[in-house]
Amino acid sequence: MTTDTSQYLGRQGADWWRGAVIYQIYPRSFQDTRGDGIGDLQGVIDRLDYIASLNVDAIWLSPFFTSPMKDFGYDVSDYRDVDPMFGTLVDFDRLVEAAHARGLKVTIDQVLSHTSDAHPWFQESRESRDNPRADWYVWADPRPDGAPPTNWQAIFGGSAWQWDTRRCQYYLHNFLVEQPDLNFRNPAVVEAILGEVRFWLERGVDGFRLDAVNFCTHGELKDNPPRDDIREGFIGVRPDNPYGYQQHIHDKTQPENLAFLERLRALLDEYPGTTSVGEVGDDDSLGVMAEYSRGGNRLHMAYSFDLLGERHDPEYLRGILTEMESRIEDGWPCWALGNHDVTRLASRWDAAALRLYLAFLLTQRGSICLYQGEELGLTEAELSFEQLVDPAGITFWPAYKGRDGCRTPMPWQADAPHGGFSRAAPWLPVPDAHLGLAVDQQDAAPDSLLNAYRAFLAFRRTQPALVKGDITYHPVRDEVLCLERTHQGNRLLVALNFAGEPRELPAPREAQSLAEAPAWVNGSWQDGTLRLPAYGIAIARCTTDSEEASWDV
Repeated sequence: MTTDTSQYLGRQGADWWRGAVIYQIYPRSFQDTRGDGIGDLQGVIDRLDYIASLNVDAIWLSPFFTSPMKDFGYDVSDYRDVDPMFGTLVDFDRLVEAAHARGLKVTIDQVLSHTSDAHPWFQESRESRDNPRADWYVWADPRPDGAPPTNWQAIFGGSAWQWDTRRCQYYLHNFLVEQPDLNFRNPAVVEAILGEVRFWLERGVDGFRLDAVNFCTHGELKDNPPRDDIREGFIGVRPDNPYGYQQHIHDKTQPENLAFLERLRALLDEYPGTTSVGEVGDDDSLGVMAEYSRGGNRLHMAYSFDLLGERHDPEYLRGILTEMESRIEDGWPCWALGNHDVTRLASRWDAAALRLYLAFLLTQRGSICLYQGEELGLTEAELSFEQLVDPAGITFWPAYKGRDGCRTPMPWQADAPHGGFSRAAPWLPVPDAHLGLAVDQQDAAPDSLLNAYRAFLAFRRTQPALVKGDITYHPVRDEVLCLERTHQGNRLLVALNFAGEPRELPAPREAQSLAEAPAWVNGSWQDGTLRLPAYGIAIARCTTDSEEASWDV
């Protein structure tokens, strides 16, 4: 199916993605319409009006491809089909059409660095050392003593090498044993992967979120050196995970990956208005984000996990953001505070400051990803070991409970069975604590967090400086993060109070509060003084760029 994408470029043209807000949908947990306890594509279609009501620009669909579901769709066995549990290709086509009719772009996950071990490519590759796809995956002989070729560790635990008795060789898997890594040093693999991407472009998708994009190319088969400090280096990597014990010099983020990204960008450029956002997990994630999105011939944008951890003090946040600005040049960042891999924002940071965090995120320079349920203030679900299905949680229990707690179903109706998600028992339970936060409860409450998201997103659309403007950060004072956004002579001042008590700061006398901002943007600017309540937010327009209007903080 070929779709003319030109009619869907939207009000911002082919670069609609620059400053866009993308709503991430985890289809398995969004809406079940078939009564099997698992969300499906029809469920997404049925909820598109809700998504459009949020005033976002696009949706991102986590994997729905044919898969054995060892890693819940991130182990793909057929890139060109929908897994029956989610529906059919016809359902997907209807989803794209329905989303476009509502002015929503459609981006989809693409898992390019590895496949499932059930993929026909791997099934053929493992049969012998001389078949047509023998070198489509990363195979290596054992060391003389039979040990794996290198000391590389898998993110989900144990060696990154798995012995295969058919070939009497090891194959590389950076994630689960069932997720063998493709060999991107083989030109035939690159061509095949680009063909899989083209398939979805022809079906009318507007972009791709590229999973673990810096893992596509491996380096020399040499041991990684040990780390001097053991710390998080990738999502879900903790001090109890040996993956964090190494400097990942040879197993990912190789220079050769840039050539693949340039081939991918050239393909996307054949389809005007399409975009790409790469997920980067690396010790120098900001540097990789910058390198991968600079120059206009690689990724359109990239994001990392720097804002997805526990730290959220304003000095730390400012440090991350200013470093990104100093390094990215003409590249473009994408920022998120939550996704399907991390503890829910309302449990990870301060639940009393959720409006502050949404204003913080939505005033940054870059594109934005919001994870389903974030707009409801959903907390992390507390699950027992017996309820877990995530392989990471099962492996590292009890120190790490995995990702199931942020993947529980969306609560739509407080008084409906399973929160209105399904007529049947869902694949993960709906916590009782989430029912009071259900969409139907918040929809009718003017001061709810859901309506705060809607209001701020609608407001943001009217402010080009917040969508595409330049940014300047001021030093943090008294836990207040101050920044400026400027665009075509329009200057906005933003102040964010991360303290749980009021703050008062000097500010330009010319600063005038924006009457069109949501009412809960409650800081006041008067006579050169900025007053902020606890966790307060203030946004003002400054009518001059003169030195007299400098923000002396």
